[in-house]
Amino acid sequence: MTWRLHWLEASGDLGPWRSVITEEVEIARKAVAGVLPVSPLDILVQRLPGAVIPETGTTGQAMRSGLFSLTIDPDNINFGRALRYGDLRRTVAHEAHHCMRMAGAGYGWTLGEALVSEGLAGQFVSRLFNSPPEPWESAVSDEVLAANLPDNATLMGNGHDHRAWFFGFGGRYPRWLGYTLGYRIVADWLEAGADIDGDAWVNVPAHKVIKAARGRTLSNL
Repeated sequence: MTWRLHWLEASGDLGPWRSVITEEVEIARKAVAGVLPVSPLDILVQRLPGAVIPETGTTGQAMRSGLFSLTIDPDNINFGRALRYGDLRRTVAHEAHHCMRMAGAGYGWTLGEALVSEGLAGQFVSRLFNSPPEPWESAVSDEVLAANLPDNATLMGNGHDHRAWFFGFGGRYPRWLGYTLGYRIVADWLEAGADIDGDAWVNVPAHKVIKAARGRTLSNL
């Protein structure tokens, strides 16, 4: 297995879920391998109550090109349902995409680059599993999205507040605005006739995707 699981249990026993997590990771690996060459990855699996998305009882975080974490909270009321409906495999594929992009084009430092990286990962997962947008990828209405679009300087400049744009910290932007916007921007790129081969999914430059979204989702730029 080119993806190695590392069980971190100082914060909680993972024994009852090892088998299903292993199965879900392998499902994700095979799905990704059908589109892209699969690189070796280390996956840290941990149980951290309160450190997950409340709506799913899970979360993931890409750390570098060969490493990401997968966090679960089995005590979360939504964890069982999320597990039954494929949340883990989609989370694994999403974070694996981030790792592969980090190895190539890079996640990026500007708001625009971050939006594209998140949108690519989200759309990639939707294509792999024929799944609808996740709650964070459809979190705001078109009206709210239009009212909170970044101007060009914010989109292309360094120093954006990632936690504000993507998680709603500080209250300036709606929760998950960045994920929804990124998903829509990449949808514009796909609908514009992007030639999607395996490499493009991870290595397309952010500026090409953003260009496709100008006059569509990014209609004010």
